[in-house]
Formats: sequence, structure tokens, C-alpha cells
Amino acid sequence: MRDAGVRERRKAMLGLPHVAKLSTFAAKLRERGSVEVPEFDPLDGGIDARVLFLFEKPGPMTSTGGKRPGSGFISRNNDDPTAKAIFHFMEEAAIPRKSTVTWNVIPWWNGTVKVTGAELSEGVDHVVDLIGLLPNLRAVVMVGLKAAAAKPYLETTGLALFTSDHPSPLVRARWPSRWKAIPSEWAKVRTYIGEEGK
Repeated sequence: MRDAGVRERRKAMLGLPHVAKLSTFAAKLRERGSVEVPEFDPLDGGIDARVLFLFEKPGPMTSTGGKRPGSGFISRNNDDPTAKAIFHFMEEAAIPRKSTVTWNVIPWWNGTVKVTGAELSEGVDHVVDLIGLLPNLRAVVMVGLKAAAAKPYLETTGLALFTSDHPSPLVRARWPSRWKAIPSEWAKVRTYIGEEGK
């Protein structure tokens, strides 16, 4: 995603059938104003996804307006260490990309990694809306403690629920063994993907 041409090609894909409704969902969130809401990555499964990887909050490399402009997408191809870890952990866990959709419990970047209680509450409401757009969804992985704020709602959905540590450099530095265990936690969702996800 460091390359402008790559970003433009992704933008051109946002109207494809598997991602168009999600692009509309993200556009509606932008009406909130004063925040940046990244796009879903059209190389992922979109509305056909079987597994939602629900992270905490977009980072600065999703922002196109920062000192170091990012991609404008929630993507495992972003130019930052967390995205790089996600890319490799998904491969290690043998999870097909087209079986996944990636999002955040707090769906916007507002210039800080800090999270308020009000943001979490509002973010969970948007998770409810997102799940309504994913008819094939069978499992959710809550990645990081803040993502787990959605758990009380998710427990009412009948979806299989999983948790893992966050693949950030901070977790890697503080708890290296937990960081290394993330792929094995993610691999547990393979049972919910089915043959058609391969």
C-alpha cells in the first residue's frame, strides 16, 4: 500500500459486488465528521466472508491526512509493523483471505490511539450494523482487549467467538510468547470456513 498505484487500484475495486455495501457503510460513518473512516480492503472477502477479524481502532497508517500519509484502507498490506504481522499470521494460520473481513470496534481514526468509553459504546453499535451486512458470517475473532468490548453483543448472535492478543509491536515487546501464539489462536477459526472458503 506504500505505492500510490496500488492504492488507486484498490479504490477502483470498491464498487465490486462483494464490497459495495461495505463501502456504503463506511461512507455513512464518515457523515459523523471530524474523523477518518478507512475503506474495507476489496482483496478480502467482503460480504462473502465467513470470519470477521475485529481489531481495536485504525492506526495512523490508515489515515491519508497524516504527516506520513497512509493508505485509506483497513488492510493487511498497509505499510506498518502491525499490518505486516497480520499478513504473516494469517498465512501461518492458513486462513484464506477471501474468507475474512477485517474491521475495528472503533471504526475511525481521530488522531490518537487513545480510546474513550463513549467511543467504545458507539463503536459496538456500528459492529451491530456491520454484522447485519455479512450474511455468510460464522465466526468473529476479537483481537485485543478493546475489541472484546463487543463481546456482550456478539454473544447474542449465535456466532462462534474467539479472542487473541493484538499483533502490535507493543505486545511483541512486552509479551513475546503471547505475540507468537497469535497464529495458533487464529487458526481455530478454520473449522468455520468450510471447503468453499479454501
